[in-house]
Amino acid sequence: MNLIQLKHLIALAETGSFSQAAARLHLTQPALSRSIQALEAELGMPLVDRIGKRNELTPFGQLALERARRIVFEAGELRQSALALQAGQAGTLRIGLGSGPGAMLMTPLLVHMARHHPRVRLTISRGATNLQLQQLRARALDGVVIDLRSLVPGPDLRVERLPDLRAGFMCRSGHPLCKLRRVSFDDLLAYPIASSPLSDEVARILIAHFGPRAHPDQMVTLRCEEISSLVEAARITDAVFLGIIAAAREPMASGELVELALTPPLHTSAQFALITLQGRTETPAMEMLRAFMAERMRE
Repeated sequence: MNLIQLKHLIALAETGSFSQAAARLHLTQPALSRSIQALEAELGMPLVDRIGKRNELTPFGQLALERARRIVFEAGELRQSALALQAGQAGTLRIGLGSGPGAMLMTPLLVHMARHHPRVRLTISRGATNLQLQQLRARALDGVVIDLRSLVPGPDLRVERLPDLRAGFMCRSGHPLCKLRRVSFDDLLAYPIASSPLSDEVARILIAHFGPRAHPDQMVTLRCEEISSLVEAARITDAVFLGIIAAAREPMASGELVELALTPPLHTSAQFALITLQGRTETPAMEMLRAFMAERMRE
């Protein structure tokens, strides 16, 4: 039994004629007859009473017709769902975002999905890198976007590096540090330093650049995973935010926050990556996510 045979039965029931049903289906009448006979043979009961030139469904044929219509309808819906998934217009997308990627991507991604993919069910998870990777390996997430420097490589992980994003120190435009012609690291330490948790590699870069006092455990006085909260603290207090420049794009564009030019200058960047599981079949909406992130990073 297959969908084609069921469609043949439906056409025969709707036309009441083998010749008319065959014409609708673009078949020869003998081919349609063989299809119905094969279906009857498989089911073990007659479906059609052939009374002269008239064809009527048997009681079992009526029952088979009802179920055939449901099956064909559901098969059509399944096909439409598959097409929608392939086009990124439906389905689910479960993404984990680290603190930096969350500050950069979460709100814009929500807006993008609402405007362009309203039928996709999006779930965003926030948390520490190790927790995000546990959820990925447990198939609770489709992918995670995290700081590449905090990733412990694994043979089961597929890593797609995203464009690097420049990092630096930022403060409010009226901050006392803005009045200095040259800002040293010692000048910074007179004020609270706000930052998300930093990787060991970033700590080594800071120490090599500014000395032992630049170790995040000593330098950072305000630490949390939510970069947006750290940016807001720097916007309304004398705290200095250390992080991705692009994470503060709106207050920077409005002039509320400014980047400090330190002496010696700090040249470092954030390195993000999309992490998925090797060999796992992806939801088609992942391609939509990749396209969104590429566009967002270019901006």
